[in-house]
Amino acid sequence: MSLFERPSESFTAVTILPGDLSPEDRAVLARAVDQLEHSSFATKLANALGHEIERLGRMLPQPVATVADRAVEGAIRTAFSTALRTLRPRAGGGQRAAHKAVATLSGTLGGAFGFAALPVELPFSTVVMLRSIAAIARASGEDLSQPEAALACLQVFALGTGKEDRLALESSYFSVRGILAKSVSEAARFVVNRGLAEEGAPVIVRLISQIATRFGMVVSQKLAAQAVPIVGAAGGAAVNYAFIDHFQSIAEGHFTVRRLERIYGPDLVRAEYDRLLAQKRAKA
Repeated sequence: MSLFERPSESFTAVTILPGDLSPEDRAVLARAVDQLEHSSFATKLANALGHEIERLGRMLPQPVATVADRAVEGAIRTAFSTALRTLRPRAGGGQRAAHKAVATLSGTLGGAFGFAALPVELPFSTVVMLRSIAAIARASGEDLSQPEAALACLQVFALGTGKEDRLALESSYFSVRGILAKSVSEAARFVVNRGLAEEGAPVIVRLISQIATRFGMVVSQKLAAQAVPIVGAAGGAAVNYAFIDHFQSIAEGHFTVRRLERIYGPDLVRAEYDRLLAQKRAKA
């Protein structure tokens, strides 16, 4: 028998409203646009450490980059299993600060022991972040008993990694969601039909690889920051605080959009999102 019941509807009641978003929902969508299109981990690092970090992610020595790539893929693979095996449909709220504290502590250890701690520290902090993301998803009405919703939590690690391009006509958030949509759908369907006994199946491997590739961009910046001589253990804590804060912010935006899509439908939400994004870029 499958680990998951075949989904009928993830949400029992979906209200489709004609016309336009309410003023309240337009305001929360505008905040989501800021979180998803203008949120930069490099900026958070610069604020946390007091100097520019953005370029350092491209300066990792090749041997370090190779080990980092393996650690990133291992972390996403661990997070994939966690998402589909242990995330609970219901759990207590108020966990955001606790998750941030645990991730910050792991950053302290990573800063103290340096790059050698990465294969242990990164999977641990990634799973901590995943659980925080899941709490945000539940607060937005997601049913984490459904594989697609659980994988939407994992998808957060692929979002918000690109730089804002004021000349681009396309939302980077929806571009990445579009790239991942087929893989997420196929992986969710595979899990429903086959369970998790075949985690090495091509459809699963492809999704993990796609997410790991984008997650690795942020991890490279994290490693570069922790490699700065002045950082050390205290700086490692600041880096990990910025790390989890970044993905919590992305998760809030992502699940706000998904919640509004369930209420108003994807087309209306996308049209309003694009309008708000264009408006913000015109003012910038």
